[in-house]
Amino acid sequence: MRHLLQSAPRFEDWEGVHDALSDAYFPHAMHPKAVPGASASGIEVVDLDSCRLARITFGATVGIDSDHPGAVAVNIPLSGHLASRIGSKNYDAAPGRATAFPADTPAHMPAWAPDLVVLGLRIDSAHLHRESERVFARKDVRLPTDIDLRTPAGAAWFRMARTTFDNARDCGGVLYRDPQVADSVASMLVTGLLLAAVPEEPTGREMLRPRPVHRVIAAMEADPARAWTPADLAEIAGVSVRRLQQAFREHVGTTPFAHLNDIRLERIHDDLSHARGGNVTDVALAWGVTHLGRFAAAYRARYGELPSRTLARAA
Repeated sequence: MRHLLQSAPRFEDWEGVHDALSDAYFPHAMHPKAVPGASASGIEVVDLDSCRLARITFGATVGIDSDHPGAVAVNIPLSGHLASRIGSKNYDAAPGRATAFPADTPAHMPAWAPDLVVLGLRIDSAHLHRESERVFARKDVRLPTDIDLRTPAGAAWFRMARTTFDNARDCGGVLYRDPQVADSVASMLVTGLLLAAVPEEPTGREMLRPRPVHRVIAAMEADPARAWTPADLAEIAGVSVRRLQQAFREHVGTTPFAHLNDIRLERIHDDLSHARGGNVTDVALAWGVTHLGRFAAAYRARYGELPSRTLARAA
């Protein structure tokens, strides 16, 4: 399923809360500390197939035990504190920090209080391993348990995750029902998390050469309309995302996605100049543009006129 599940208004007892959370997020054992409160609990989930975003609240303090079978849970407090024990170590997360619960590992959250609101990201283990190999071009990547979301990269990723959830809530999940869109969003979420959470690689492990850059540019030129992700490009280059970004800065003087946008602008300008492909929106969307306002501003900055003016002159 790929939809937004809103179940907050209809819980009648803690068994219903338990079952909804198990279906939406992870199987677990729940230990409510009070009988009333189930009806004030809320669980919403955005299903992106290989990962899920869930917003979770409880109407009374509960204890949670879970092994998180087959998937990693990244729990981000939006308010309150999340205390947990994973193995023999204790952790405490508050807004600005997140706790990553490893897959297939016993974890205990002793007192999830009513003021604790969590945005959780569930990532299938196989997907996380695959994306980490693509992002870092190595197999020994481990996601830290304690993740700082106050760094620039951490804050940017948190905004992405929250915007993804809010967009799904606003549109009822329609945006993510297309499998290709869902897969692309999932890949961006996981790639962004890895880049924000995993420490920088030691420098000097390998020399950066222009050949990986040439391969990526050739792939972009061949299919600029594709919904490329950083991991896609790094996989083509055969290096990590960070190394590819560094190589582009050194050999091209820009970032991979800035270069991709330049290619798209050139293709759009050529089509508009020859009145091919319909109206401006049709042409822009055909070449992979997803934000028409930013596109129009970039087009004007590059060509000195709005795209509609280019098309009008050619018609």
